[in-house]
Amino acid sequence: MSTAPQYVEGHNLLRGKSVLVTAAAGAGIGFSAALRAAEEGCRALMISDIHPRRLEEAVANIKEKTGLEDVFGQLCDVSQEEQVQALVNAAEEKLTGVDVLINNAGLGGQTSVVDMTDEQWNRVMDITLTGTFRMTRAMLPFMQQRKAGVIINNASVLGWRAQKEQAHYAAAKAGVMAFTRCSALEAAEYGVRINAVSPSIALHEFLKKASSADVLDELASKEAFGRAAEVWEIANVMMFLASDYSSYMTGEVVSVSSQRA
Repeated sequence: MSTAPQYVEGHNLLRGKSVLVTAAAGAGIGFSAALRAAEEGCRALMISDIHPRRLEEAVANIKEKTGLEDVFGQLCDVSQEEQVQALVNAAEEKLTGVDVLINNAGLGGQTSVVDMTDEQWNRVMDITLTGTFRMTRAMLPFMQQRKAGVIINNASVLGWRAQKEQAHYAAAKAGVMAFTRCSALEAAEYGVRINAVSPSIALHEFLKKASSADVLDELASKEAFGRAAEVWEIANVMMFLASDYSSYMTGEVVSVSSQRA
């Protein structure tokens, strides 16, 4: 098993850009992406979440760690259309236009198909897939009017691969992949790029609470490096996709994993 590399310092990949990240409180990929955006020199940042205290703490944490003053928080449940519209409108106003949207909000769980209720299936779909759609639908008119912008969706290797008790989550993430490809074609004529990342296993506190240690160890052992990814390793790829270095990429789903090798 290899050890994780040292944390990479920022290189101003997002200098002058404004960034909006959903589900960015706590210690997961969303927070790491928001932190990395600030470290990569973004001029302004807004993060959303459904947890007021964690959201407030995340905003303060990013300000303290990076020195970026223009960091804003906004409560948003992506399953609620009015909250999505309010978030996008607030971000457009406070950030003076959104250059980069990172759709990170998603919900998983472990349930076999025969035991899965309609409510469990619909909840995962509504947040993970339809939430990504709602945010993209609300954001695109602004970006299309400016003829510029980048949207990055958080998918999963389960959109490609099978895993027991993950039918709802895998179906939702496969949907995110397909949605990314189709919406990218529509946005391209306006100069807007839409891509996705597809992580396998990235360890953070919420995942540790939601899954058993044995399951996480087994999944990590299947990776080429024999370990789970650090959340910032996923965020690094998001930063590349958000930057001008990926200017000719759209409709792509980038595997941040060995599982497409």
